Amino acid sequence: MNSTNFRMPARRLATVAAATTLAAGPAVLGGASAAHATGEQGRASAVVLRTGLDVSLLGRTANVPLAVALNEVQAPRSARKTALTATLDGVDGGRPFDVLAAETADAKATVTDGTAEATTELAHAKVHVPGLPLLSLIEIEGVTSKATCEAGKTPTASSNLLGAVTVLGKKVTVTAGGPTDVKVPGVGEVRLDLSTNATTSRSAAATALQLRVSVDPLKLGVAAVEGTLTLAKATCEAPPAPAASAAPPAEAKPQGEVKPQGEAKPQGGPAKEAGLAETGGGSLTPYLAGGALALLVAGGAAAASARRRG
Repeated sequence: MNSTNFRMPARRLATVAAATTLAAGPAVLGGASAAHATGEQGRASAVVLRTGLDVSLLGRTANVPLAVALNEVQAPRSARKTALTATLDGVDGGRPFDVLAAETADAKATVTDGTAEATTELAHAKVHVPGLPLLSLIEIEGVTSKATCEAGKTPTASSNLLGAVTVLGKKVTVTAGGPTDVKVPGVGEVRLDLSTNATTSRSAAATALQLRVSVDPLKLGVAAVEGTLTLAKATCEAPPAPAASAAPPAEAKPQGEVKPQGEAKPQGGPAKEAGLAETGGGSLTPYLAGGALALLVAGGAAAASARRRG
């Protein structure tokens, strides 16, 4: 491979190097900005029903965890589920057991540019637990929850209870002011918390109903159930706010008109050399005079040489 190298004077090389650095500056800065871009997305999740229950069978000699999640979805990849029943096997004499049945059970999680959002909706739903095949643990007409997180904005969380609530066969009034306790002799007790909503600077969580369950029909121990149950929960986490762009460089402002300075005035005091004051000369006069004398001598020598050649 042929190559040709040119050497450049040091002064010129320094000038070109400085110009190259200035020209490359925007590209270098742009590369650093791209390297720090994370591309992180927001997150969202929704679930219609989640249980964390322990079922004790045969006089508490066998414990079966009852962990069920209905229509649980998560994003960044947007998703939606609308199944209407949740069934569990192995806790009712080997027969399938319906934990929840509803007319509407919708969970949706979405992440788009700058926004993460989750919503749930549950309507005309009944929840059952083992040991109470004919009596619903809870019946609801409708609940909804929603969590929205937008980059650079305050997240929001909201949940609503629509219509009546029936717990262990008793209609109850649930308020957001505190838990509601329902006790049924010979059956058990349930504690309900309504609309548990929470937000931080970047996240939000909305839960329509949270139940604490302790059921042991007639204290027979045939099927004792304890634990928690959540209905209609939505959560989100906002994507990072976009970094503030650097301010554009200020435009150079004119400094005003350059005024003519007039004739240059001597900056030093009067010359002290003899004869310079009378002729109006300055400190450069001796050098100018010496240069003129050298020119005269050189001219005379050239003329003499010409005469000799002639």
